[in-house]
Amino acid sequence: MPVGAASWSFTEDDFAAITDSLNRFLYESNARCSLLVDRSGQLVATVGEQPKFDPTAFATLTAADFSANDQLAKLIGETDFNSLFHQGEKESMYLADVARRVILVVLFDNRTTLGLVRLKMKQTVEELTQLFQQVFARPTAAQGGAPGLLAGADDEIDKLFQ
Repeated sequence: MPVGAASWSFTEDDFAAITDSLNRFLYESNARCSLLVDRSGQLVATVGEQPKFDPTAFATLTAADFSANDQLAKLIGETDFNSLFHQGEKESMYLADVARRVILVVLFDNRTTLGLVRLKMKQTVEELTQLFQQVFARPTAAQGGAPGLLAGADDEIDKLFQ
């Protein structure tokens, strides 16, 4: 079972590299929005057009969808499905596994094609997998590593209420 975001964090440089990769993907594919969700259902990042729904609830449902499909894969003799596609009348979404711990969700409409999204998504997933593998390999602050992006946030919040 993959470990959730509570066991890893990334730096500002990591976040910049991730968002740069996602922005480049959106530009090249003409997709509307991309969301990164960890396998426990936590929203990691949203890039592109702001969704017209609650992204936090969407992230939870995305993780549940991916987990349910992993079980379906096992029933038919596959270890998992590394990507999923949901097509609607006007909107569609394509989901892909990144580094076995994060899900990349892309929302797109008729301004682009599934073929273009899939083509550009493959490159982006490879790039993000490398980035996340570096993040996951880095020791966490609890293990004596460098503090993450939100290091010290608790102290600052406490100061606000004093």
